[in-house]
Amino acid sequence: MSLHPLNETEISELRNQLHELQVEHRDLDLVITHLIESPPPDELLVRRLKKRKLLLKDRILQLEQMLVPDIPA
Repeated sequence: MSLHPLNETEISELRNQLHELQVEHRDLDLVITHLIESPPPDELLVRRLKKRKLLLKDRILQLEQMLVPDIPA
């Protein structure tokens, strides 16, 4: 993360990336639910998808924090 304030282009790019990750996260949730509900579930695939979903969530949180301006204490 850089120490300089983000310009409008960087903010726009971060918001676009954030939106794409949120869509992928939501889609993964639907796929995982479908796999679990359709017997027999592929446990290895479900674990991999859950891991990917968790990584996406972490990245989403990072991007959200980058978009929130620093507030002096």
